[in-house]
Amino acid sequence: MTTPTPALNPQHCPLCGQPNQCAMEVQLATGIPQPPCWCTQAQFGAELLNKIPEAARGVACLCAACVKASQA
Repeated sequence: MTTPTPALNPQHCPLCGQPNQCAMEVQLATGIPQPPCWCTQAQFGAELLNKIPEAARGVACLCAACVKASQA
């Protein structure tokens, strides 16, 4: 018997589970055009990106807190 994997929520960070504040997801959910997402100005190191579970890659954005913590 296998444990079902919870569905990924693209509005939550795949590392901490908190809302990721992704402007692209807000636009998809509301239909209201958004300014460019905060992540377009962020630097994502390879070490941080490698921490993202394989199933979440290309599905859910990281949150700013996880990005900032990785740079400390």
